[in-house]
Amino acid sequence: MDGSSVDLIHGNWDVIGRLLAAMVAGFVLGVNRDLRGKAAGVRTHGLVAIGASLVTIISMEVASVGTYDPNAIARVVQGIITGIGFIGGGVILKLPEHRTVQGLTTAASVWIAACLGISFGAGMWRTAVFGLVLTMLALLTGGAIELIATRIFKNRDPDGHASGHQSGH
Repeated sequence: MDGSSVDLIHGNWDVIGRLLAAMVAGFVLGVNRDLRGKAAGVRTHGLVAIGASLVTIISMEVASVGTYDPNAIARVVQGIITGIGFIGGGVILKLPEHRTVQGLTTAASVWIAACLGISFGAGMWRTAVFGLVLTMLALLTGGAIELIATRIFKNRDPDGHASGHQSGH
């Protein structure tokens, strides 16, 4: 790569494939959130992933005109990641009456949808697919792991001993 002319996008079919892959990844995440009755579902995740992919592709095409500037692409990626916080923040609710916060996982899944869109848009197929697989693994098993950890560790005193009723009184 000499920096003078970089062919980052290999035709219309490549662009379509990248955008479709991003959309499918977003849809997969969105189905998970929809099945759990969350506010951000298939459409939101799909659109976030497509948008991130599209902006990444555009930035790569623009950066490849004339002198290649990888810093321009990095700035676009930073903008996507920062901007997506606005959407993610919209699904987070603090419920003072229950002293809980809801929507953090959905906000995180919207953020990862953008990250996957960036990966697919950049043509980083392996990275994007592995990222999607690990994300789904976390979403599908995370709740069970939290329950197990709560059962094991929640009823312990600060020294790590099980608390509760002691026999022998």
